[in-house]
This record gives sequence, C-alpha cells and structure tokens, in this order.
Amino acid sequence: MTMMKRTMTILMLVLCTLVASAQDKKKFSPAKFESDLAAYITREASLTQEEASKILPLLKEMHDKQRSLMEKQRQSAKQKPADDKQAAQAIEQADRLAIELKQIEQQYHKKMVKAVSAQKVYAAIKAESKFHRRMMKDFQHKQGKDPKDRPHAKPAKNGKRQ
Repeated sequence: MTMMKRTMTILMLVLCTLVASAQDKKKFSPAKFESDLAAYITREASLTQEEASKILPLLKEMHDKQRSLMEKQRQSAKQKPADDKQAAQAIEQADRLAIELKQIEQQYHKKMVKAVSAQKVYAAIKAESKFHRRMMKDFQHKQGKDPKDRPHAKPAKNGKRQ
C-alpha cells in the first residue's frame, strides 16, 4: 500500500508541475507589446529621446484610431453574404474601411514629418514593419509552425520555399 501511495504522490507532483509550467507560458500583454515596439522603433530608427517623444505618441494615437476600423473589418469578414447584392455591399464596405485606414495612416505620417525629419519617419515606419514581422515569426515559432511552410510561399530559385 505504501508503494501505491508513493507512486500516486509522485504522479500528483508531476501533474502539478506540468500544470504549473503550462500556466507560466507568457500571455499577450498589450502594454508590454507597446513598450517593446517603442523601444525597437527608437533603437532601429536611431531616434533621439526628443524625436521618440514626438513620433511615438502620434504612432500610438494612429493605432488607436485604426483599431476600431480593424475591428469593423474583422466583423465584416465574419459575415457570409447570402446573395450577390449582400456580397457587393460587403466588398464596398471592405474597400471603404481599407481606404479609411490608409487615410488615417497618411494623415499621421504627415503629422510625424512635421515633428521630425522625413528620413526619421521613414526609418520608424520601416522599423515598425520589421518589428511586426519578427513578432509574427516568433509567434509562429512558439506555436510550432514553421513560417517557411506557408502554402502561399513562393519557391525560391533553389527550389525551397522562401
């Protein structure tokens, strides 16, 4: 009987350890994401603290405005039009939202260029894009997916997917 109790105790400890380690996996934190993004942009675009203090709040404001439109896009994409008329309306709405998103981006890029040099804004835009690509690769890696296994990836000259 003691052998069985000992085995059960060990199994329970192993199970508790597994559950605890599964819960320790990092959950997405919007605040951490924002601070990591700001630090990455500042570093990659070689922004001074003064330049960063001018650009980053504008970037955050732009993202906040775009977020509600992106939510509308997601909701719209979930809809399944029943007929051609509804499908045409869905396409028009998607186009309007995409244009509105781009207009917001353009408006804020102009504000940023007024605040700091266009070269710094360009570098910040590129840095942000690079940050998002890296985050997606990291996420896919953590999920056990190889980004090279994308079905839409084009084969490279050597026959391997890019």
